[in-house]
Amino acid sequence: MSVDERQIRLRSRATYASVVVSVVLIAIKLVAWLATGSVALLSSLVDSSLDVVAAVVNLFAVRHALEPADREHRFGHGKAEPLAALGQAAFLAGGALLLVLEAVNRMVSPAPIGRTGLGIAVMFVSIAIDGALVLYQRYVVARTKSLAIGADELHFRSDLFVNAAVLAALLLDRFAQTPVLDPLLGGAIGLWIIYGSVRLLRLSLNQLMDHELPDRERARIRQIVESESDVAALHDLKTRAAGPVAFIQLHLEMDGSMRLSRAHEISDEVEAKLREAYPNAEIIIHQDPAGLEEPRQAFAARTKASG
Repeated sequence: MSVDERQIRLRSRATYASVVVSVVLIAIKLVAWLATGSVALLSSLVDSSLDVVAAVVNLFAVRHALEPADREHRFGHGKAEPLAALGQAAFLAGGALLLVLEAVNRMVSPAPIGRTGLGIAVMFVSIAIDGALVLYQRYVVARTKSLAIGADELHFRSDLFVNAAVLAALLLDRFAQTPVLDPLLGGAIGLWIIYGSVRLLRLSLNQLMDHELPDRERARIRQIVESESDVAALHDLKTRAAGPVAFIQLHLEMDGSMRLSRAHEISDEVEAKLREAYPNAEIIIHQDPAGLEEPRQAFAARTKASG
């Protein structure tokens, strides 16, 4: 099985797993919320409901992003992933805002929580299920670099903190009889979800707006290119990412007296090294004689002088 096929299977399994886990968590949390009336538990239920929407969107986005380039989409379909992540951020922020409003309403008019034992048991089960899924998603992200699955992992990782906070609220209510803590904690969880959705929004927009790869990645690319002994320098390095695919463009500077065939061989060697470091990358390399002024720079200088 090829590397691409393994990555496709890993992503597909991760998306299906998140859908199944989300549905199970919604079912058990809905029963617990109807029995307890806890705002904190409601916050966890809302979060899990949003995760189902996000997981279903991811399921289609990941499958679409993995489709090969075609006649209408020469650069592939990778941007389906950040587009899906952008939608998830909107769903998360909207649901969390409604949750905060409900928490404020409950703080104004406190209500007792019933059957806290059931709520506590449900939250223990939820934490165990969430933890197992997060470990699997992190394993998949480490091997595929999928933004959509990374966004899903962020959701379920935040669910672990949410569920732990809800568990703490239920335990405090049962033993300390402090009803105000329930809506207070529920509102805090809502604000935490909004914070996470803003971070996800920024990550998505970076890819949709063709943001450069992080500085450490650009430095790594330069180090790989300059390790080739026949390369004098490089310039015009441009990078971006679209889902799992990185795009790398650069100009190699080499000895101007070198044969074209040799320059081509060196370029292929550099590309092979880059592809080893970035297996899913689309790489474009242009060869330049060292020290030669770029045509567009010379044209700009002549235009400025004549003007």
